[in-house]
Amino acid sequence: MPDLPYSPAADRNKQPILDALTRILGERGTALEIASGTGQHAAWFAAAMPQWIWQPTDADARMLPALAGRVAEAALPNLRSPLLLDVMSPQWPSEGFAFAQGEEKFDAIYCANMLHIAPWATCAALMQGAARHLLPGGVLITYGPYFEEDVPPAPSNQAFDEDLRARNPAWGIRRLKDVAEEAHRSGLALRERHAMPANNLLLVFGF
Repeated sequence: MPDLPYSPAADRNKQPILDALTRILGERGTALEIASGTGQHAAWFAAAMPQWIWQPTDADARMLPALAGRVAEAALPNLRSPLLLDVMSPQWPSEGFAFAQGEEKFDAIYCANMLHIAPWATCAALMQGAARHLLPGGVLITYGPYFEEDVPPAPSNQAFDEDLRARNPAWGIRRLKDVAEEAHRSGLALRERHAMPANNLLLVFGF
C-alpha cells in the first residue's frame, strides 16, 4: 500500500530494536505497543516473532486508518487491529474501544520515541499505566534518546533537543534519571539499559 505513511527512522531502527527484543523477551507472549505511529515497528516485530501477539495503539485518532492499513497489509494472525490509546487517560484504552479481554494485562509494553515529543506528564502516565497492565514478570520497554548523568551528550542529541524545544517548549529529550524516578513511583525499576545506534537507548523496566 504505497499511500501508507512511512518513517525512514522507523525503517532504520526496526532491526536493531528487534535484535534487542529477541534477547529480552521470552519465546511467546502478548505485547502492547504505545504510540505505534506508522505501524512499521508493529508489523516488523509481529512478523519476526510469530509466537507474540502484538497490539498496536496510538493516541491520535487520525493515525488509526493508516495503522489499520498497515495491519491489513501485513496480514498476520498475531497482529491485532489498532486501538485508540492515550496514556493520559485514566483507563486504557481510550473510551469507545476495548481490549480483547477487558482490563487486559500484557507480558510486555513497548513504547518508542514518545517521551521526547510529548509533555513530561506522559512519562508518569506511561509508568502508571504499565504498572496496571503488566503481568507479573512483565516488562516495559522504551526506546529513544535520553540524557544521562556523567555521560557527555552527543552533539546530535543536543541539537535535536534544542529543535524539539523550539517547536514546543513542553517537548525535549528527557533525563534518564528523571524517567527512572517516575518508574520507581509506580513500582517499576530500571532493569536493563541497552545502547542503540544513533545515540539512542533501549530501557527495560520491571517490577
